[in-house]
Amino acid sequence: MEMSRCDLLYLDGGWRLPARPAAAIPIISPVTEAAIGSVARGSGLDVDIAVAAARGAFPSFAATSPSERIHLLKRILTLLEERFENLAQAICHEMGSAIAFVRASQVPFGLAHIRTAIEVLADFRFIKEQGTTAIAKEAIGVCGLITPWNWPLYQITAKVAPALAAGCTIVLKPSELSPFSAQLFAQIMHDAGTPPGVFNMVTGTGEDVGAALASHSDIDMISITGSTRAGVLVAQAAAPTVKRVTQELGGKSPNILLDDADWARVVPLGVAAAFRNVGQSCSAPTRMLVPVKRLREVEELAASAAATMTVGDPLNEATVLGPLANLNQFDKVQDMIRIGIAEGAKLVCGGPGRPEDLSKGYFVKPTIFSEVRSGMRIAQEEIFGPVLCLIPYQDEDEAIRIANDTVYGLGSHVQSGDIQRARRVAGKIRAGQVHINHPAWDGFAAFGGYKQSGNGREYGVFGLEEYLETKAILGFFPG
Repeated sequence: MEMSRCDLLYLDGGWRLPARPAAAIPIISPVTEAAIGSVARGSGLDVDIAVAAARGAFPSFAATSPSERIHLLKRILTLLEERFENLAQAICHEMGSAIAFVRASQVPFGLAHIRTAIEVLADFRFIKEQGTTAIAKEAIGVCGLITPWNWPLYQITAKVAPALAAGCTIVLKPSELSPFSAQLFAQIMHDAGTPPGVFNMVTGTGEDVGAALASHSDIDMISITGSTRAGVLVAQAAAPTVKRVTQELGGKSPNILLDDADWARVVPLGVAAAFRNVGQSCSAPTRMLVPVKRLREVEELAASAAATMTVGDPLNEATVLGPLANLNQFDKVQDMIRIGIAEGAKLVCGGPGRPEDLSKGYFVKPTIFSEVRSGMRIAQEEIFGPVLCLIPYQDEDEAIRIANDTVYGLGSHVQSGDIQRARRVAGKIRAGQVHINHPAWDGFAAFGGYKQSGNGREYGVFGLEEYLETKAILGFFPG
């Protein structure tokens, strides 16, 4: 696959070579395990250049009207729609996500964040009257945005769209493991007529570029989506400059199946949700909590659902599960599957190694464990692969205790035939989102975590407000 400008950084309205010559970062195909390209290795020097450009552009961009920013977002959206297939192919190649899933979810949900920002901005009041006082919302300033490899376009637009809507300027650090779609996005930002300095992109490693962004004294806010470990490091680096830090981090989301659930519906949907994007989603419901009396029935339904998921070439439209995105993730998932077996969990399907018909590539067998206890590592640690734990419970109170028995609190699910009961249980789960009976995705719903899943919120008006400062102007409205 040919990718343009992967040896360049996008700085102050144009493509430039890194300030410090360095070996490019190779991009490895998760299907063939061979290099398919490379991306520029930026450094702290490039971050300095990007931040200076963003700082210089901030006063004029922050002063633009909401309608001007809406027009920019609409131009970006139009180009994203026009280049939909190019983006889909890039994501499929760079991280192995199945092309049917990319076209149905990865790219459309990325575009949805732009549409949401447009709609939210059109109705947002930046000044509100409170007696004689005005409560003003103002752009926070220069924002460093750090995005992961698992939902590359989706996570970029989830941050860039509200930041632009707020009037902020941006330095983006996309994952060096899935940079092709980010390169295409940066070109779209350029072609949409984004003013120089408003959007900048520095590719490179977290140790170099991410750390430089987090510690930079002229960056006002850092937003990171990634592992809890990465989020802690960013927060530590940001602390001396007292900048705002928002984090969307790890998860170990529960899916409580209450005893009155529609088993034939919710079990296959629960497996699909856990294995979506090959399980590489921070909010994936990878702990399915099951009444102990129904455990054998759920094992059969879950195994049957997993058996329908074709694993293979992500460019094949019949493929449901492509490979994991990179070697490190493949090795981690294989280790965790072996740990689950060693811990004594019952292996319902899957297991270590690649599927029998695949001799190379980072492919994993869809794996389901049963009779999992909440204290097991496979029930506590984020595996980030197609591995589902079936955890039995005795009664509703125990189900809620198990659901909350985690350091994480990002997503969660409740399945019940009684909506009032589902609502009651949902209210007792310590997580930033609860899904009742597998509803449709809502790009306006606040997304973010409790506990070690992070702080701050994304999506909808909640995401916009993270990029705004609050100013009280007393006497603004004379009595």
